[in-house]
Amino acid sequence: MTAGPSYDTVVIGTGLAGLTAALRLAEAGQRVAVLAKGLGATHLSPPTIDVLGYAGGPVESPAQALPEFAAANPQHPYGQLPVELIRASLDWFKASLGDQGFQGSLDENFFVPTAVGAAKPTALLPESMAAGDLRQGGRFVFVGLRGLKDFFPTYLGDNVARAERPGDAPVTSRAIEIAPALGQPRDVSAVGFARRFEQPAFREAVLTELDRSIVPGEIVGLPAVLGLRSAREVWSELETRLGHKVFEVPTLPPSVPGIRVYETMTSILRARSTRFVIGNPVSKAEGANDRLEGVVVHAAGRPLIYRASSFVLATGGFPSAGLELNSAGKVREAVFDLPVANLPEPGEPLFAPGYFDEHPLSRSGVAVDVHRRPVDEQGAPVYENLHAAGAVLAGAVPWREGSGNGLSLASGYAAASAILEAP
Repeated sequence: MTAGPSYDTVVIGTGLAGLTAALRLAEAGQRVAVLAKGLGATHLSPPTIDVLGYAGGPVESPAQALPEFAAANPQHPYGQLPVELIRASLDWFKASLGDQGFQGSLDENFFVPTAVGAAKPTALLPESMAAGDLRQGGRFVFVGLRGLKDFFPTYLGDNVARAERPGDAPVTSRAIEIAPALGQPRDVSAVGFARRFEQPAFREAVLTELDRSIVPGEIVGLPAVLGLRSAREVWSELETRLGHKVFEVPTLPPSVPGIRVYETMTSILRARSTRFVIGNPVSKAEGANDRLEGVVVHAAGRPLIYRASSFVLATGGFPSAGLELNSAGKVREAVFDLPVANLPEPGEPLFAPGYFDEHPLSRSGVAVDVHRRPVDEQGAPVYENLHAAGAVLAGAVPWREGSGNGLSLASGYAAASAILEAP
C-alpha cells in the first residue's frame, strides 16, 4: 500500500455538509483533503438553505420554531445543535460566499416558488431568487424558453396562484414563452442555456422579446439558468434594462444555482491548497486505540492511504449510498461500517404503504454525541477523531421537514467547530 500525504483533516463527501466543514477548516489554516466517489447533491437541488420549513404546518420563523421542534424531537440532529450555532452557520455561509449574494436570516422564511409552483419556505436564498417571495403577493409572469424541457411555466403559474403561504396578499400569474435564437451547438439543457445567458447577443435577444411581452408592474420569473460564472451580473442587467423585478425559479435537475455554489466553494478551497480526490470511493479505514489514522482510496489500480489527525464523514444518506440497504433488508453505513441508529425492530416493516408516508426507515442513520462523533449502541464514540455531518445523521426526515440544506450546513459547521475546539 502506498502512503499518501498527511493532512490536518480528511473530509469524505462533496455535498454541502462536506464542503462546509472543509471550507471552515481551511479558513482556519488547516491542511484539508476532500475525498469522494462523485459529486454531491449540490448539482441536483436548489441552493436555498431550508433550515425548518414545516412543523405541523408552514414555519414562518425558524428561530422561533426550532426550540419547540427540538424539544418534541430529541433524537433529531437539531436536538444537539443550539439555535445560536445554526444562526452562526448561516451568517458564516453568507459571508464566505459573498459573491453569491445570499439573503435572509434565521428569523424568517421566504416563501418562493418551486419548479412545480409550490411555495417553499427557506431561510437563505441567492439574491437572484429573492423577488419571487410570495408573502407580499404581486402580479407574476413566468417565462418559458423554447427548447428548455425542464421548466413548465403554465403549470407553475397555475399552482403559484393557489399555493399555501403566509398572509393574504393576492397573487396573480400568467405564463409566456419566448424563443430567442439558440445558435450552435444546440444544447438545450439547463447548463446549455446558462452558458448562453453569459453571451451578450443572447441576452439582447431575450430582452427584446421580453420588452414586447411583459406589462407594467409584473414581476418576471425566469428559469434558474441566468449564467454559471456571472449570474449576478446577468440578473442585474435584466432587472435594470427591463425596469421590472426579476427572479430565478428552480428547474428540474441539474440545478444551475447549485452548481454555482459548488464551483464557488471548491474554488475557494483550491485557492487555499485543499486537495480534491473525486472518482474513487474510500474502501477501508486504518486505526488503533479508538482513533482513525487513515483511510484508503483505490486510485489508478493501487491503494493509497490518506492520513490525518481528524476525519469528517459527510457521504449522505440512502440516495447517495452513504447508507446502504441490501436485498436482505440489512442497513449499513458504507465507509466505516458504523452502527446505524433508529432502525425498525427485527421483523418490522421497513416501509409504509404510501409513497409519501413517513417510512419506518426514514430516520435511520448515524447517531452522534455533542462533539459530532459517531457513537455505538452504548453512546460511546466509535473513533475519537471521526465526526459526521449531513444526511448520514440519524433522526431527520429532511424532505418532510424542509430542513435538508439547513441541516447539512449547520452540522458541517458544527463538525468543523468540534475539530477546531478540540484540545
